[in-house]
Amino acid sequence: MDEGRSDRELLCDLQEVDGSQVPNVGGKAAHLGDLTRIDGVRVPPGFCLTTAAFRRVMARVPSIDDRLDQLSRLSPDDREAIGTVSAQIRRSIEETAIPGDLTAAITGALARFGEQAAYAVRSSATAEDTPTASFAGQQDTYLNVVGSEAILRHVSQCWASLFTERAVSYRLRNGIDHRAVQMAVVVQRMVFPEAAGILFTADPVTGNRKVSTVDASFGLGEALVSGLVNPDVFTVRDGEDGEVVAGAVAAKQRAVSALPGGGTREVTVDPQRQEQPALTQAQVVRLVRLGRRIEAHFGRPQDIEWCLVDDDFHIVQSRPITTLFPIPAAADQENHVYLSVGHQQMMTDAMRPLGLSMWTLTAIASMREAGGRLFVDATGLLAAPASRASFLEMAGRTDPLTKDALESLLDRQDFIPTPPDGGGPGTPTTGGTGTPPAGGAPAPIENDPAIVAELIARSEASIAALRRDIATVTGPALFDFLLAAFEEHKRAISDPLSMQAIMAGMEATWWLNDRLHEWLGERNAADTLTLSAPGNITAEMGLALLDVADVIRPYPEVVAFLEGVEDDGFLDELPKVAGGAEARAAIEGYLDRYGMRCVGEIDITRPRWSERPSILVPVILDNVRLFEPGAARRRFAQGRQQAQQKAQEVLSRLRALPDGQRKAEETERMIDRVRTFVGYREYPKYGIVSRYYIYKQALLAEADRLVRAGVLTETDDVFYVTFEEFHEVARSHQVDHELIRQRRDAFRWHQALTPPRVLTSDGEAITGAYRRDDVPAGALVGVPVSAGTVDGRARVILDIAQADLEAGDILVTAHTDPSWTPLFVGIAGLVTEVGGAMTHGAVIAREYGLPAVVSVLDATRLIQDGQRIRVHGSDGYVEILS
Repeated sequence: MDEGRSDRELLCDLQEVDGSQVPNVGGKAAHLGDLTRIDGVRVPPGFCLTTAAFRRVMARVPSIDDRLDQLSRLSPDDREAIGTVSAQIRRSIEETAIPGDLTAAITGALARFGEQAAYAVRSSATAEDTPTASFAGQQDTYLNVVGSEAILRHVSQCWASLFTERAVSYRLRNGIDHRAVQMAVVVQRMVFPEAAGILFTADPVTGNRKVSTVDASFGLGEALVSGLVNPDVFTVRDGEDGEVVAGAVAAKQRAVSALPGGGTREVTVDPQRQEQPALTQAQVVRLVRLGRRIEAHFGRPQDIEWCLVDDDFHIVQSRPITTLFPIPAAADQENHVYLSVGHQQMMTDAMRPLGLSMWTLTAIASMREAGGRLFVDATGLLAAPASRASFLEMAGRTDPLTKDALESLLDRQDFIPTPPDGGGPGTPTTGGTGTPPAGGAPAPIENDPAIVAELIARSEASIAALRRDIATVTGPALFDFLLAAFEEHKRAISDPLSMQAIMAGMEATWWLNDRLHEWLGERNAADTLTLSAPGNITAEMGLALLDVADVIRPYPEVVAFLEGVEDDGFLDELPKVAGGAEARAAIEGYLDRYGMRCVGEIDITRPRWSERPSILVPVILDNVRLFEPGAARRRFAQGRQQAQQKAQEVLSRLRALPDGQRKAEETERMIDRVRTFVGYREYPKYGIVSRYYIYKQALLAEADRLVRAGVLTETDDVFYVTFEEFHEVARSHQVDHELIRQRRDAFRWHQALTPPRVLTSDGEAITGAYRRDDVPAGALVGVPVSAGTVDGRARVILDIAQADLEAGDILVTAHTDPSWTPLFVGIAGLVTEVGGAMTHGAVIAREYGLPAVVSVLDATRLIQDGQRIRVHGSDGYVEILS
């Protein structure tokens, strides 16, 4: 052969292939080769053209490098350009002649397997069917191809299908280099089945790993894959013999069958057979048992394509189900119930390994990682009757969907057995921010503002000591220092006095809402009574950015300069324009106080405002444009006046009731209590994030030293190791670069996953529901967290840096942590997909008097940007008006 290549480099039998050869044969061929090694699994025989053959051909394609460069520069949303360039590449590949020696190798293989037999010609990309990305349906497969000439033509078409519009868009969207993915081709003997379909060895909807589903139709599986027919669907639950727990037989009017001379056609199924099941129940159970054997071999749930021939199953493909959310690891085989920390922390995005390990090391509760998120094990509290009721009550106050999901699980009565002693392990909290654990409220404290002042002074002193003491510590000693600092960190957030103060504000809020609704019919009265409560560090942060805008507004040249900011070095250039020195001082003063904050701030790897100040520029410019000077002071004073007027109104109405004087006196004490303590609710998180920024600066300085020493390639490599692994790298000056690469790939996969609120050890995502019949048809239901009703334009914003708001807009987003607060000063209402009555977004919405509904499932998908909506903040629903 030319170029010194052997047949074996370019072509190999499937039985010679295994999972270690993905770079040479692609994911599909590697899996097929592995399947041939499993006892009892029948795989149609065939061969594979390797990626070396693909590279041979690609080297002959005219101008291919220029076109790939052109493709890599396109936006994933530029469908027209992607369509044009990808079509040119496909056409060029198909028109490129296959080298003679490669043609001879293919025809020689066909002679061995049957020259006149029918074959399936199937793509097998190197990034296909991996544990983190299946790439299903992105490249082409051709069925019932007969004759060497047709097979050669379809091989070229498979190579070209690496550049379908869908495949190109997927790679662009996921940052995958077009040159990094290569194409092998599988040529496999056809089987002509009576029935075919798909087996999922885990429920693809709920994620339950102990439930399999089978889709089945008559004829070739193409009818099912292409959507030509609705298949029969069977559900099988694991057990000693397996059990079909549900079966829906469809009317299968059409099928796809093979033509004698090659190709396929649609046919009409005999009317008498259409509503007959494609498989018997015994065959379904046998297929599932086979699937479990395949799953065990690959070590993860599989999406398996099968064919039934003469009552025997042939497996033609098996790939991982990449959409399943991973299950937290457990030390036993017992049933467990996990609650998402991200839903409690208003940050459901995936976290990198360093962020996960740092949060785990500094949190009060024990946590488990899965899918780049953290979970707490609530099994013990749910199992023990003594703690179950109070835990569910707390869950209902913070997130009704979580409570409903847990109650749905408890209703099954077989998943969480009650322990013999009535007790159970595990005491989950809200994720490590110092909020008291469910089921054990601390003792009450006096209504004394000096308590809050003392707590803040303690925190500031502790943070100052940390900043001072860490400054001179480097190398392995830094990690020992940090381990000791983490203990102080946990001591600070679990301070009993701090917990008492937090609980005092929360309980006073609940008391006022419950009693005033009972006595006066007043709903969510605390929303107004807590306006402009003192000491709310997060609310102050939003108003402080209005003060920054006041400094900038008088200087048109500063405004024009900020409108052109494109990078984070702008503060160095700002003093060169008139008023720039004053503007920079104002911005830097803000960053000194709040620069440790950012979106997703519980993840230490996220860029802080001090590291990326350009994030704040659009918000500052909006404040300049939308507000008059002094807006922060006026807004705070207006809120305080509204709260005072509401208090007077409520107390006056109470005194007119039977036993009114007592009720008024109790209520007045609670109003004083809620205004004394409710603002402090936000401070522990501020203290945590302040510490995190100090930790991060020290760790990044260590990473920079390791980059200069040649140990690390990039500073952010450390984001993909755990704290303990980072410690070892600092000690040994050795790093596993392949592990870092794998972790980067895993993080991209985790970003595509949606974490469930409640997850079982079977992998089942339990979804709660709102069981209400008192809302208008078509309304989106959620949790009412801030009173009032407002109409406005919906602005669906998933990235704070892309915010473009006008006065009167309603912010619709997935979740808001404290870093979103600067946007709250300029909006008229709030809708989020995640949240509860005492989460940060809800607290600040009440502080600013914004009608808000949170925990609205799929709000960012169901509400379109620019639509007019009405937010019913008192009643907990959103209407789409236009």
